[in-house]
Amino acid sequence: MVPDHQGGGVMRADLFAEPIAGLEEALAAVDAFDRALIGGLLRPQPAQAAGLAELADAVAGTPLAARVAEAAEKAAAGAAGEEHFTALAAARTALLGSVHDALTAVADEAAGRTRTEAPAAEPAEPHAPNLQAAARSWLADLARAGWQGIDHDLVSGSAQLVSAMLPDPALRRLATLLDGFAAELAASCPGATLDTFPVRRWADLWSRALLLARPGAASTPPVGTATGRLLPLGIDLQEHATAALAQVHAVFEPAGGGTPRLVRAAVAVPKPDTVVGAGVWQLLRPHMSLLAAVGEGRSMDLDGMPVTPEGDLVWNDAHARPGEPADAFSTARVVLATAEATATAPLDRHPAGIALPVLLEGYTVQQDGDALALVLSGHPVAVDTDRIPAAGPLTPEAVAASGACIALLRWDAGTYLLQPLAVETTVRKKTVALHAGAWAGGTADKLGVKAEKAATDAVAVLRERAGRLLRK
Repeated sequence: MVPDHQGGGVMRADLFAEPIAGLEEALAAVDAFDRALIGGLLRPQPAQAAGLAELADAVAGTPLAARVAEAAEKAAAGAAGEEHFTALAAARTALLGSVHDALTAVADEAAGRTRTEAPAAEPAEPHAPNLQAAARSWLADLARAGWQGIDHDLVSGSAQLVSAMLPDPALRRLATLLDGFAAELAASCPGATLDTFPVRRWADLWSRALLLARPGAASTPPVGTATGRLLPLGIDLQEHATAALAQVHAVFEPAGGGTPRLVRAAVAVPKPDTVVGAGVWQLLRPHMSLLAAVGEGRSMDLDGMPVTPEGDLVWNDAHARPGEPADAFSTARVVLATAEATATAPLDRHPAGIALPVLLEGYTVQQDGDALALVLSGHPVAVDTDRIPAAGPLTPEAVAASGACIALLRWDAGTYLLQPLAVETTVRKKTVALHAGAWAGGTADKLGVKAEKAATDAVAVLRERAGRLLRK
């Protein structure tokens, strides 16, 4: 994190190279089950039955043991019902949750950070049980057909269900998940013609949807409020052909003192696929004043901002106003090392969800072609350059020339990775900071201005065409 002489602790990158007991075995059991879903569980083959048994063995010493053993036996015989599929999905989710917890514990130790415990969630009232049952039935049909057996008739069975769910706020989370999952499956139909499958991803979506469709699964954690100063660290911009999301990572200092904590605030919008790069900020900016504050290098003063136990701010501009200038690197050097991390909600415990803000200094850079790593005390940590967005001035070249870096520590494909949010580098003998979200609030940068103009033109054309269609 921060060199000792500056009051912080050095990132223990050596911990990332140490094996974690049980990690490989847990992931192997998940992979075995995921492979069983490829061919479907209507008439399972011996290899699929072995994969089901491996999943059941992996949870044999847990409260899930009896149910999962029965479910694996029924599924291996081709006689599984939705309750059996749900038990298998629960076992898979629990294994990935244990992997998440083990990896997070190592990351917290490496960063010298403590983490709060999650408070108990309020049980959800039964809601639209018929729609939830229909969702479980469709997901069970998917499991029986397998990814090789999907076709347009099977996938389209979710359309009416999603349409009925979307208007209901209590079901919108599940509806959105089912809608996106069905769209991915539809784009791959028929499954019999595919050579490869996104096995882990589709199994993730299937198991998550099946658990969310259970009565009471959408439990609501108690939402508190945050009053104090918000010090942004950086923006993680995620972009899809038809949607974009900006998640601001920050440190929150409570008014009147108290332990600083890591928090997040996110905004997501639909977008046309012609709007890319810096033009995405035009769509996001009007929905969250925090983006402009990050772009300007300012803090935000919060008054009663809703916040979940997981540290997610339910952003409302009425509860925030721009504060004093706040440099992200100063925040990282002074406050980040002492900020407390927040607990992760049970269903969100997945290795892909790990994103821990860290400050790195005193490293050397190791580069081999396009592969880039920051070397800390002789231990390289790979940089995920694919996550650096085109909608900002930060580039892999700037990371390679940097002397300090604010990043998100992630885990993917069996290793810890760094996603840079900002770097300090030297330009003409001066230290300058380059941020991935520097253009969030607008920019005078030539590339940024050009990209925003192209986005404005694209949106104007789309609006004009939409107007003509409506007039007709």
